[in-house]
Amino acid sequence: MDTIIKAIVFLPLIGFLIAGLLGTQIGAKASEYVTSGLMLVALALSWFVFFDIALGEEEMITVSVLRWIQSGGFDVAWALRVDTLTAVMFVVVNTVSTLVHIYSIGYMHHDPHRPRFFAYLSLFTFAMLMLVTADNLLQMFFGWEGVGLASYLLIGFWYKKPSANAAAIKAFIVNRVGDFGFALGIFSVFVLFGSVNFETIFAAAQGYLPAEGAGGGEAVINLFGMQLDKAHALTAACLLLFMGAMGKSAQFLLHTWLPDAMEGPTPVSALIHAATMVTAGVFLVARMSPLFELSPDALTVVTLIGAITAFFAATVGLVQNDIKRVIAYSTCSQLGYMFVALGVGAYGAAIFHLFTHAFFKALLFLGAGSVIHAVDGEQDMRYMGGLRTHIPVTYWMMFIGTIALTGVGIPGTVIGTAGFFSKDAIIESTFASHSIVSGFAFSLLVIAALFTSFYSWRLTFMTFHGKPRASSDVMHHVHESPQVMLVPLYILALGALVAGFLFHDHFFGHDYAEFWQGALFTLPENEILEAYHHVPLWVKWSPFVAMALGLYTAWYMYIRSPETPKYLARQHHGLYQFLLNKWYFDELYDFLFVRTAKRLGTFLWKEGDGRVIDGFGPNGVAARVLDVTDRVVRLQTGYLYHYAFAMLIGIAALVTWMMLGSSF
Repeated sequence: MDTIIKAIVFLPLIGFLIAGLLGTQIGAKASEYVTSGLMLVALALSWFVFFDIALGEEEMITVSVLRWIQSGGFDVAWALRVDTLTAVMFVVVNTVSTLVHIYSIGYMHHDPHRPRFFAYLSLFTFAMLMLVTADNLLQMFFGWEGVGLASYLLIGFWYKKPSANAAAIKAFIVNRVGDFGFALGIFSVFVLFGSVNFETIFAAAQGYLPAEGAGGGEAVINLFGMQLDKAHALTAACLLLFMGAMGKSAQFLLHTWLPDAMEGPTPVSALIHAATMVTAGVFLVARMSPLFELSPDALTVVTLIGAITAFFAATVGLVQNDIKRVIAYSTCSQLGYMFVALGVGAYGAAIFHLFTHAFFKALLFLGAGSVIHAVDGEQDMRYMGGLRTHIPVTYWMMFIGTIALTGVGIPGTVIGTAGFFSKDAIIESTFASHSIVSGFAFSLLVIAALFTSFYSWRLTFMTFHGKPRASSDVMHHVHESPQVMLVPLYILALGALVAGFLFHDHFFGHDYAEFWQGALFTLPENEILEAYHHVPLWVKWSPFVAMALGLYTAWYMYIRSPETPKYLARQHHGLYQFLLNKWYFDELYDFLFVRTAKRLGTFLWKEGDGRVIDGFGPNGVAARVLDVTDRVVRLQTGYLYHYAFAMLIGIAALVTWMMLGSSF
């Protein structure tokens, strides 16, 4: 088993090295086949590990790789921790990555830099696998930064495109904000527990806080000038860790990089910003659930941020016209659902939605890529329409992705798509939780479900139904994608349909405890799970009603009465612009941070560096030297009578000095 786990992790690294270092020698085709072939092997082994550990009798495995850091009492080994949570992430990461590799063979067919692209895909996969197999926080930070680097490289893959470069830089900088918090969180955890190893931290956490009513105790940490006792220090550490999760998972306030990341090739969107990298923050909070459970205040913040993100992103998705941006904001919204589940203690539901979301969101992104491929690179849905009969396979794949995302299913039965089981589990768990913000979060999630249904069906109707709005030349060349692009869609569509039904009882059902085997924090009497099964009937039906209402509204506005959206946009111009411009967050951040930084930089450049440092430093000294030398040069006129006069003055001064000296 140790060899299998090492192969899963390091095969993508081998693919990266071969395609990255030897790509120009072996050629694009060989690079594609080598990287994709190695990913297929890793995928098969990942499913084997999933069935053996998550669904089998095998317990957690720790595979030692090497000694990493030993400094005094600080000892960190490089080891691969594989439990049920890791096994689930193996399946998610390697399934999506393998299908993206294969899909990219067709999608990137005409790109001259395919070896570099496939090398970046494999590098990202390796970094993500390092993140999910980490046995300590420092090792996780290595993978965390690795996926950030690979994301930067993939978003800016078309580096000659200014918007792609800007998007890559934006993603890198915004994630630095979150990563700063994550690093401080790691430092805080080390100060509190004396270790960054998960087993040590989790064992110490069980008896970390004083008994209820015993008092707060003495300060154990000084953070930003605040003396914090054990309880408050733990809350601060959890919030700092969550700050890292907010950046990587594009939560409210740190979300602005995600939609712009669509500037990269469409397979990149499916791999990084739909199924894997953006779920790293969810994985982090789930992995650290034994700590978060000790801080109700931190969990409340997680719930609030998740609910606001789900609602905010859904409102913005209502009016976007770029097909990839609509799906991007959908990703942002669905990540909000996952964090709400984490915040109310429904960790199994959060990972369940992460699991199902990977299938249908990757399906939607790759389906959108098939549409873009068919219409010669066009991404604006206003210039599509009527494509259903031209690319029927893509249409039905997108249709399946849409019904999975919107959660089509019959409450109280086992009939439903993957999104139906996982999203409804989150909504019902939120209602059933004892969190002080559960009512607020539940309301926002149901509203977000309504908006999700509307913008998802809006995308389908604008793209595939109605009259063609593209030029006759474009419509003449519309064609279905090749099988190398369609086969991954078939596999993802199967997962989008049946993953929820097959695994519901394991992730968040009767087999919960046996499935997770302690990989997630669970109460002895799982209160959330029990309450989830006994919520009122109207709560169970609320997501279904929201989904149906969103579907009907989208049908009415884009099929029955296509003039209605234009009329509403004119009638509510301010609200429309507010949503179209994404609540003006980019403009606000530009005003508060970008322009302020530019003004400060200009002031320090011209006044500080130019006038003060250079003025009184090198330039000032040089100017004084030149001034003195200019004056000295004037004494050297070249005229004989000037020199004779100077000599006479000197002789006169010498005689005068001698006479005065002799008189004394």
